[in-house]
Amino acid sequence: MTHSLVGLALGELVERALPAPSTPAQGRTRRRALLLTGLLASNFPDLDLVLTPLLPAPLGYLIHHRGHTHTLLYALPQVALLLALTWLLWPAARRLLNEDRAARRAVIGTALLGMVLHLSFDALNVYGVHPFHPVDSRWIYGDLVFIVEPVFWTALGIGLALAAHNRAWRWFGLAFFAAMPVVFTWLGFLQWGSLAGLALLGLAVGAARARLGARGALAAALLACAGFVGVQAVAGSAARSEIRAALAQVAPGSRVLDIPLSSFPANPLCWSFATVSTGPGADSYAVRVGVLSLAPGITPVSACPVRFGGEPGNPAPALAWKYLENGSLAAIRALQRTNCHVDAWLRFARVPSLVDGVATDLRFGAPDQPNFSTLPYAARALAPCPAPLAGWGYPRADLLGWK
Repeated sequence: MTHSLVGLALGELVERALPAPSTPAQGRTRRRALLLTGLLASNFPDLDLVLTPLLPAPLGYLIHHRGHTHTLLYALPQVALLLALTWLLWPAARRLLNEDRAARRAVIGTALLGMVLHLSFDALNVYGVHPFHPVDSRWIYGDLVFIVEPVFWTALGIGLALAAHNRAWRWFGLAFFAAMPVVFTWLGFLQWGSLAGLALLGLAVGAARARLGARGALAAALLACAGFVGVQAVAGSAARSEIRAALAQVAPGSRVLDIPLSSFPANPLCWSFATVSTGPGADSYAVRVGVLSLAPGITPVSACPVRFGGEPGNPAPALAWKYLENGSLAAIRALQRTNCHVDAWLRFARVPSLVDGVATDLRFGAPDQPNFSTLPYAARALAPCPAPLAGWGYPRADLLGWK
């Protein structure tokens, strides 16, 4: 949904920035071509989901999703494929691109920018991307916004609805994107304060539409999204500082390697987090999971939505530790060398939990709550090694003794 809204907003803004078309028919074709190009370009990288059957679950998804199609190098052939399909399958668009130089440049630019925006938005969350492969195959994590962020839906969805030419589509879009946060709040995904913030956001985009027109509404929506990311960056930095201070108290002498963060949707005050640290023993490491409130007087951890890690009834107002697992550096290094399934899994895992022959990335759930990252590695020890593998960097190369 987010990628689609971003692509449609891009196409609409490019269309409104171009000179008036020569004829109404050319104008309709140009607008449709830009909207469709933005929509498809902003979703094309996720075509790598068709590659997930190449490896047994869960490794197919972990290794091949957000894989090669999510790199800047492979964005170029994707753009070429998208433009070729448009040229071959859409005669009206082919005539437009052949006759109108400005439209041709606009469509190509929209395709390129749509691909980059896909990678950029994917880089904002705790899942991560490695866009510079093969030059640099390390994962990059933004740890800024929730992977399904209703702020983006509300701002861009209402902006696009107000820009729609068809009245039925306009009212349908407004009703859908106004009702969506209400339903999410009723289901327990959002706090009432988040709902109020989203309502104000929608009204602000509507006010921009009344004062500045459809292009102004879309520009306001994009500025609101950028502003929200900025707020999350400041809040995330504060969260890391508080987590480091708390970890120094519960594990003195440990060295912090990583603090993956996942914000709650439309909520810069509540954060789920994990920590990866070594020590205090020479052969030891620890992974921890917790939940943090940056404003415990307003929203203690007990009030953060339980569906994303809130702790109802927890007496700790600001920070609650939920899970601790201690491990041996020698043991995880030996397992990586001797079990090729674990070795493949460690190309993705950022917060590895290894309990009773089962591996789970604690970013996505506790060991007793299997998720898409859960691998029964002991049961597969004698199975053929997974192939083909992509050469992604190991997120926990530091635990494995590599630089």
